[in-house]
Amino acid sequence: MLKHLTIKNYALIKALELNPSDALTVVTGETGAGKSIMLGALGLLMGNRADTKVLWDEEEKCIIEGTFDISGYKLKEVFKTEDLDYDQNTVIRREISPGGKSRAFINDTPVTLEVMRKISCLLLDVHSQHETLQLGQQSFQLALVDAFANNNAIKEDYGKAWKHYTQTKKEYSTLKAEAETLKAEGDYIRFQLDELLKADLDDLDQSKLESEAKIMEHAEEIKQRFRTVLTLLQEGEYASRSSISEARGLVQQVSTYSEKYTTLYNRLDSLLIELDDVIDELEKEENSIEFDAERADLVKERISTLYRLLKKHRFSNVSELITLQEELTQKASITDNVDEALLKRKQAYEQAEKILHSTAKLLSDSRKKVFATLVKEIVSPLKELGIPSATLDFEHSLVEPGVTGADKIELLFSANKGISPKPLAQVASGGEFARLMFCIKQVMAEKQAMPTLVLDEIDTGVSGEIALKLGSMMKKMAKRHQLITISHLPQIAAKGDAHFFVYKDNSSAKTVSLIKELKEQERIEKIAEMIGGAKPSKIALDSAKELMTH
Repeated sequence: MLKHLTIKNYALIKALELNPSDALTVVTGETGAGKSIMLGALGLLMGNRADTKVLWDEEEKCIIEGTFDISGYKLKEVFKTEDLDYDQNTVIRREISPGGKSRAFINDTPVTLEVMRKISCLLLDVHSQHETLQLGQQSFQLALVDAFANNNAIKEDYGKAWKHYTQTKKEYSTLKAEAETLKAEGDYIRFQLDELLKADLDDLDQSKLESEAKIMEHAEEIKQRFRTVLTLLQEGEYASRSSISEARGLVQQVSTYSEKYTTLYNRLDSLLIELDDVIDELEKEENSIEFDAERADLVKERISTLYRLLKKHRFSNVSELITLQEELTQKASITDNVDEALLKRKQAYEQAEKILHSTAKLLSDSRKKVFATLVKEIVSPLKELGIPSATLDFEHSLVEPGVTGADKIELLFSANKGISPKPLAQVASGGEFARLMFCIKQVMAEKQAMPTLVLDEIDTGVSGEIALKLGSMMKKMAKRHQLITISHLPQIAAKGDAHFFVYKDNSSAKTVSLIKELKEQERIEKIAEMIGGAKPSKIALDSAKELMTH
């Protein structure tokens, strides 16, 4: 529910704060004072298009901010999907800069207008006489029927069945379309795969193989040079090892005379150890190098094969060839077993289709079962609200299953005696539409958690006893769901749990709209003015008191 509303620098509003009641809040005021301006501001919170012409001060930015208690709406998953921080006291803010730039925020996180619309439409339902297109939409009518029938569990089952059906159908259709191509390509796929398998890529180390090839190519040269190095290091009168060993011995004899000498001795000793290790490695390498013509041919052939495959497939390394090999293995498997795989997918698709149709029938039966009762629940209050000849009916037909089921419904309505019900767009006037929508909202409010409902002069064309009944219905509905109504009728104003009065202030150079919450005596006076004019009589004041006590 809406806990707090702030409007700054919007149209005639310089700054406005509103803390609506949790139940029924009534907004009244002078004609043109700005009651409907509030609806425009709420529209911005719902992602409506912004215009810099609405700025009260063209040098300052406009800010519309609403704080909502969303603890009862089960929206954690929605927030998670949109990557938003969930807070049961959620703040939605819209800003319009003087330059025309519009920004939207949810809990201080910048969001797109699309995300703002998605979230705010779950929290606010702004309805006026002219905003009735929703009622004619099948999606809304199905939602009404499902809410009344408590179809949440069946709809969830149907949603799973639909998802499984579309997935299996897609898999079957895709494989069916690919089957002939796969069969035609089968020989070429197997040829490519065999070529890669023969290359034994899994055990192939390209850099190691290339190194081995170079060593074999220059084996005699390497062996000869290693022999020469070993001779220089350890053979002959002037061999490096002998010289270093003799030098180490000489330094050792004087090493006790100074720490520096000891350090030099240790370094020569380390040098000799390292040299012995190098000599040992050189001997091993020199002994290991033997030219193997058969091995050389094998290495040369493997490298040649590798280079040819890399060039053929336009790859740069072995890992890419291995990836291709895995892909070809999968394709070859499908190709070899395509008929069997196609049959399995067809069976899975047909089974999913059966489950879908049976679940769709359960959902359809549940919907049809409540048509008569739902019509009665809506028509009864409609007659109380001044449409005594109201008739309502559902036109139903079965269609191919879709996202919402296998039902096509059309809500038919007639406000006049002897006139057959027809689709809403053809028969209902603005006032009738508004009252019909209100009765529908009332029915839905009994079945599910609804957004804050904002009604703009839904009481137009209503007066007297009917206005009293409408006010009583609003009062009753507001016990379960927050309701804010903009009204010009005293009968409605008297039912509010909170009453706000909108008025113009012309005391400064520029007109501003202001709002104040009325205390009990102020409410009596304003309601009396609505009954008897600017200077209400005692009778009007007594009537206002009586309205507020009933």
